[in-house]
Amino acid sequence: MRRRVTPARRTGAAGAALVLCSAGLLLGMAATPAQAAQVSFATHCVPPAGIDPVDGTTKVEITAPATAKVGDTVDIVWKFVQAASKNPDIIDLPANSVQPSGVLKAAGAQTADIALQGSRQNPAIPKGGAMVLSDMKGTLKLTTAGEVTLTPDAYTVNAMSTDTKCTPKETVQKAATIQVTPGSGGTSSGTPTQSTTPTRSTTPTNTATATATATATGGTGQTDFPGKEVQVPYACKTPIGDKNATSPVQINAKKNGGSYDLTVQFKKSVMNSPADIPKDSVKPSMEVVLGGADKGTVHVEGPTNANPVKSGDPIEIPDLTGTYKPGASGTSTLSPGVLTIKALGTTTTCTPTKSEVSLTLDTAQQPGGASGGTSTSGGSSSTGGSSTSGSGGLAETGSGNHGALKALGLVAGTAILLGGAVFTFMPRRRAR
Repeated sequence: MRRRVTPARRTGAAGAALVLCSAGLLLGMAATPAQAAQVSFATHCVPPAGIDPVDGTTKVEITAPATAKVGDTVDIVWKFVQAASKNPDIIDLPANSVQPSGVLKAAGAQTADIALQGSRQNPAIPKGGAMVLSDMKGTLKLTTAGEVTLTPDAYTVNAMSTDTKCTPKETVQKAATIQVTPGSGGTSSGTPTQSTTPTRSTTPTNTATATATATATGGTGQTDFPGKEVQVPYACKTPIGDKNATSPVQINAKKNGGSYDLTVQFKKSVMNSPADIPKDSVKPSMEVVLGGADKGTVHVEGPTNANPVKSGDPIEIPDLTGTYKPGASGTSTLSPGVLTIKALGTTTTCTPTKSEVSLTLDTAQQPGGASGGTSTSGGSSSTGGSSTSGSGGLAETGSGNHGALKALGLVAGTAILLGGAVFTFMPRRRAR
C-alpha cells in the first residue's frame, strides 16, 4: 500500500531540511579553513665545529588558516617532510634528544619574522640516519588587512646541546597565504607592524625574532618572555691562568606577580670529561646585569651535577634560575654577566668583555626592587655594550687559532684543573 504524504508531513520534512542546511551553512561560515602547502629549497647546513658543512634539500609543509581578520592571532605549523642534513656518522642520537627551531617570514600586507619551535621529541636516530624532527609551531597576530604570505627561512637543529644551522641557498617560494579581512584590533591600511609570539604565549605581543632584541610588553597578559641567544665573550680567571672564550647564552623570563622568574641557558656548551667526576661537585652561578631603566644585577644559579660524569661523557651547564624584582618602571634590559663555576674546591670566574642584551622587559617598579643595587647577593657585573643577535653552535673561542670549547663552556687552548679532574681542550680539527 502506498503511504500518503500529508501537507503537514511535507512541511515538517522541509523545515527539518532547512534547519540542517542552515546549520551546515553556519558551521561553514564559523570555521576558518586551514591550508597546508609543501615547498622545497636548497639548503646549506653548518654542523658543530669540526664537522664539514652539508648541502641538501629541505622539504617542509606549512599549515595556516586560509582566511582571518585583523586582530586575530593565528596558529602556524611547520612540518618537516625532509631535513637537509642527516645525522653525521659520529654518534647515535637517542630518543627525544633533538629539537628544531626556525623562522617563518611573513610578507605582503604585514611583515614579520615568526619564531617557531618544536618539541624535543624524536625516535632514536642512528649514525648517518635521516633526521626525524618534530613539528614547529608559532603564532602571528594579524594587524593589517590584505594578503599575508608565509615563507620558510632559516632553521636550527639542536641535538644533544649542539646546533646544526641551516639556511636557504636560494629564493624560497611562499608556502601559504592568509587573506586578512578588516576587523577590530588592528589597521586596515598603512605601514605593517611586526608582531610575533612564541608558541607557549597565550596573548600576542612583540617578542624575540631571529634578528631583533626580544621585547616583553608589560600589562598585556603575556607571561612568558623568551630572550634571544647572544654570543658572550668571556675573560676567565682560572686556576691555571687567564683564558678567553665566547659562549652562546639566552635569558628567558616568566612573569610571577610583579616579579619575573629568570632562566639563563648556556646553549650548545658541550664538553667531554677526560676523567671521572663525582656527583654534586660542579656548581655554576651568574650575575645577570640590568640596564635601561633598572640598575644592578640579579643572581641566578644552577644545581650541582646530580649524577657522576664518566670519563668521555659530555658535561653540560644546567639552566641557571633566579628571581628578578624590578626596581624601576620603564624599559629594562637583561644581559649575561659574571659567570662563576665552583668545582671540586676550585673557582673559575668569567667576566664578559662586552655586554650583550638578551632580553628587554617593560617593567613596573616593585618595593625592594633591584634598581641601584643587586637583587640578591652576587658578584661584580659588567655594564655598557650593545645588542646583537646571536645563535651559535658548539661554543667556540673568539679567535680563529683557538680550539673548540670543551670544558664548562668557558676556557680553551689548554687544560683547566678542577680539583682532581683535568678538562682538556683540543685544537680545532676536522672530524675523521
